[in-house]
Amino acid sequence: MERRIIHTPLAPEAIGPYNQAVVSGGLVFTAGQIPLDPKTGKLINGDFKRQVDQVLHNLNAILSAAGSDLSKAVKLTVFLTDLGQFALLNEVFSERFSGSEYPARSVVEVSALPLGAAVEIECVAAL
Repeated sequence: MERRIIHTPLAPEAIGPYNQAVVSGGLVFTAGQIPLDPKTGKLINGDFKRQVDQVLHNLNAILSAAGSDLSKAVKLTVFLTDLGQFALLNEVFSERFSGSEYPARSVVEVSALPLGAAVEIECVAAL
């Protein structure tokens, strides 16, 4: 099985022993991304929609480095520390993805995320 490791300075550095993404079998598998500003390495706080947008921006940068983008997302897994933010998450997704082109998605509430983030998203996308 061939694997290609993806790294880009346009997305946050990994904060543990993992890669930003791995390409295998014509798919890109990203690590979970939280709303870190890749320039400062700091967590974006405040407005939840802005946080989700930053996560999607980070994911798109990683996918682009692999030769893909969010329009080719097959599956997103979303982790929220407050499922009460579900409606706001849907608003951002409605703005970022078009109509019937939505990827498959799961949303799970968790007790905590790295660095105290409110949202983390991982992605599987086609090349």
